Amino acid sequence: MKKQCLLWTLSLVSPFCSLADEGMWMLPLLKQQRFAQMQALGLKLQDTDIYNPDSTSLKDAVVVFGGGCTGEIISPDGLVLTNHHCGYSQIQRHSSLEHDYLTDGYWAMTRDEELTNPGLSVTFIDRIEDVTTYVRDRLEKDDSTDTNFLSARYLNALAREKAGEQFLKDHPGTEVEIRPFYEGNQYWMFTKKRYSDVRLVGAPPSSIGKFGADTDNWMWPRHTGDFSLFRIYADADGNPAEYSPDNVPLRPKRWLRISTKGIEENDFAMMIGFPGRTNKYYTSWEVAERRDIDNDVRINIRNLRQEAMLEEMLRDPAVRIQYAGKYASSTNAYKNAIGTNRAIRERNFEQLKGEEQNKLIAWARQTNQPEYAESLRMLEQIVSDRRNLRFRNWMLDEALVRGIEFASIPTDIKPVVDALKGKDKEQQREQLRLLTLAWRRFFNASYAPEVDRKIAKIMLREYRRLVPAYDQPAYFALIDKKFKGDADRFIDYLFSTSIFGQSENFSAFLERPSARTLENDPMILFAQSVQDEKKALTTALAAFDADFTLERRTYVGGLLQMYGDQISFPDANSTIRLTYGQKKGYEPRDAVSYRSQTTLDGVMQKEDSTNWEFVVPDRLKELYHARDFGPYRMTDGQMPVAFSATTHTTGGNSGSPVLNAGGELIGINFDRNWEGVGGDIQYLPDYQRSIIVDIRYVLFLIDKYAGAGYLLDELDIAP
Repeated sequence: MKKQCLLWTLSLVSPFCSLADEGMWMLPLLKQQRFAQMQALGLKLQDTDIYNPDSTSLKDAVVVFGGGCTGEIISPDGLVLTNHHCGYSQIQRHSSLEHDYLTDGYWAMTRDEELTNPGLSVTFIDRIEDVTTYVRDRLEKDDSTDTNFLSARYLNALAREKAGEQFLKDHPGTEVEIRPFYEGNQYWMFTKKRYSDVRLVGAPPSSIGKFGADTDNWMWPRHTGDFSLFRIYADADGNPAEYSPDNVPLRPKRWLRISTKGIEENDFAMMIGFPGRTNKYYTSWEVAERRDIDNDVRINIRNLRQEAMLEEMLRDPAVRIQYAGKYASSTNAYKNAIGTNRAIRERNFEQLKGEEQNKLIAWARQTNQPEYAESLRMLEQIVSDRRNLRFRNWMLDEALVRGIEFASIPTDIKPVVDALKGKDKEQQREQLRLLTLAWRRFFNASYAPEVDRKIAKIMLREYRRLVPAYDQPAYFALIDKKFKGDADRFIDYLFSTSIFGQSENFSAFLERPSARTLENDPMILFAQSVQDEKKALTTALAAFDADFTLERRTYVGGLLQMYGDQISFPDANSTIRLTYGQKKGYEPRDAVSYRSQTTLDGVMQKEDSTNWEFVVPDRLKELYHARDFGPYRMTDGQMPVAFSATTHTTGGNSGSPVLNAGGELIGINFDRNWEGVGGDIQYLPDYQRSIIVDIRYVLFLIDKYAGAGYLLDELDIAP
């Protein structure tokens, strides 16, 4: 490691001078960029074992799970391992008060019992190709608009053209896309295959899969068995197909071998996955914007919403099931925002990025390239000019669009109104049928109107406290005019009078449908006004986008030129990446030291039968007290649960396989520590840790706890 890369505690860490374990590396560039460093840390494989464009490799066993997680193939019969929280919505969808799989867990004891999941998909990456020259030539030839260089629509049209429609037709389930890297200074094309028949095989109860829940989220030490199992099905020829009882388990090109030996402190570990988004190339002004607007608004609003939601969940078991996923989703981003702001302030990210900018300006002056200094000046101005609009947009989004569920009711009522004003009875019946379907989609099994009413009052009061009246949606003037500023009375009025306020109201409307009733429905008018304000803010902010993206491309292009062969990894963008490091604990603050391995002892020490987050199932306690850990125990007799590593991860890495130096599966990534979430902006070598379920705990739970040991028969477990 060069001396200039050791300046973290002194001054600047260049984004192009990666620290020991920093990086989300592109697989095709692994050999030339990082492979020597990986071998120095202990890797025993060749680069082609990890990524081989001409044959199978570890890459082929790693998949996109759903829309935002990673999974890994662990058997020749298409068995997929991912996180419990990645499969949570499917587990929730199959749950009811009669069959509460969230509470009890679920295990298919035969393949006939595996549960279908419409809408869920698993995607393989078949090929990765550098298409930078191709895209640049087409951009120039097409005389394209300023923002096409980042446009997914434009780039994916190029991808289909390059692949050829006949190729896509001849390969069912195959998709292609081109993604920009380094703000549009490079482009790569990905050929993918997506399978849509994915069935739930098994999941532990939430008391294991979410043990510690929100208290432990983003925290270490951790004692959560965060995993679930699914299986991919295909047609008889192995091609992607919609669900059919005739489909068969997929025979994948590659699956992972599993090791039950674990790894020791400082041993090599690596991870392949699909990290979602990082901001390594933020300017100092974007860092301040993220801290003072995005994160501050999210922290404030979500805290209020979550307190109200949790109170209702604890009061009513039915509400707990309805809102478990909503609550978990909300708290995840909430705690991330708090941790990121803490890192920004304590590690002085604003200053670090400012020093990087000054370095580029000085270099550009020496090389007579004034465009880079000009780009920075423009970026500073744009961030300043959009400040108020961005605050209003974040407030609207967090408090109203996300915070109030009825803000998303269907508002396109014109076809119904026109039909009711006309004389065509058949058309009226059809439009009322469609409206009823829309109502049912909103007023579904996951919606509790009284919970929404309670939260809406809190959200609206806070929104009106922080956003001036002249910057609020137009319909909100009614609150002052008719209700003398009483937002609570206004919300009660919406629920008591709107056809969407309660099921009785909708039934009454269907008995005597009226165009006038729809046109004057206060909840529909509320939602329309919020949507109109959202569109207006989106349009106003979009006016800055073209210049902003162009200046960022120029800025990052300047960094690429300045650092030359010191080039580092591009920001995460949900494309497949590799990260590596070591199993290691850390010292978060003075006189506090965390080891890198947790055990079942810690689960029992945290047990609290009065707190839903720390309830321990009786069966798990029985196994613990009997010390019935089977072959999954460590050499000291302890039952491993989780471990931490210095690998560089972010959202999207949930479910990523963690591999040892020989490429064997030793764990599943599921979280990051509180002190390290700022690593999305700047890597924190002394503090950033991935939190990983030990694969031995997963096997123990499948075998000893669930009694589903038959699943282990199809796994490749190293002796």
